[in-house]
Amino acid sequence: MQISDRGFDSRRCLNVYGRTVPLPSAFGQPVRLAWPRLPVRRFISPLAILLVWQAASLAGVIPARIIASPAAIIATAYGLIVSGELLPDLAVSLARALVGLAIGVGSGIVLALIAGLSRNGEDAIDPPMQMLRAIPLLGLTPLLILWFGISETPKITLIALASFFPVYITLFAGIRAVDRKLIEAAQVFGLDRWAIVREVILPGSLPSALVGIRQSLGIAWLSLVVAEQINADHGIGYLIMNARDFLRTDIIVVGLAVYALLGLATDAIVRALERRTLRWRPSILKAAP
Repeated sequence: MQISDRGFDSRRCLNVYGRTVPLPSAFGQPVRLAWPRLPVRRFISPLAILLVWQAASLAGVIPARIIASPAAIIATAYGLIVSGELLPDLAVSLARALVGLAIGVGSGIVLALIAGLSRNGEDAIDPPMQMLRAIPLLGLTPLLILWFGISETPKITLIALASFFPVYITLFAGIRAVDRKLIEAAQVFGLDRWAIVREVILPGSLPSALVGIRQSLGIAWLSLVVAEQINADHGIGYLIMNARDFLRTDIIVVGLAVYALLGLATDAIVRALERRTLRWRPSILKAAP
């Protein structure tokens, strides 16, 4: 049986693990990458909540000492930006989170690779990691203060520990979940151990690693809130703590909104990376209408 290359179109091909594979058609239509679309209807309920919140604040049902109105919060955010108070604190918080994430995610990837690719590595690394994972993270805060004082070190260490375990657990599980038949097929084609790791195991575990990174990002921003309450003199957490002392609920909500926006932005970056690196997956592909 011969396969004709007549009608072959390179634009309808996809690079999968370094190989060019023609994309299938759905009802005669070419398959293309699907970009996420956010329906307008998803904005209806949040806008309705904001309108009800604003109306309740104007009517006096929700006092300002409980929580400020959306209009007051927006005006406060604009004032903090114009006065130059918000951006320096934002830069400090972002630097803390990025350094902690780099340490936690980097070490999580390295240890997961060692434990996942070697039985001896698993025996040496996985038991203490599981023991540490069972310890409540916030319970380590007093020890971190005793060990490192009240400088930047305990804050970054707390963020690094929080972001370490999701990456380690998901990547370790992803490596061990790679289909054994793929490894056997690679061996039949004559690939050595490191080629199998590079061409089969790492690409196969990449989806799990990206899930772990997304989880680490969310937990890192949560731990940043706690970390910046350790005698911080700059940062969004410092801004919130000062606002609490003066009963400024508008500033508190602005700080919380900044944390939320940072979390959404970093998650969107990882999702975009996921769409780019995993474009060979069927779930990323969508038939053209």
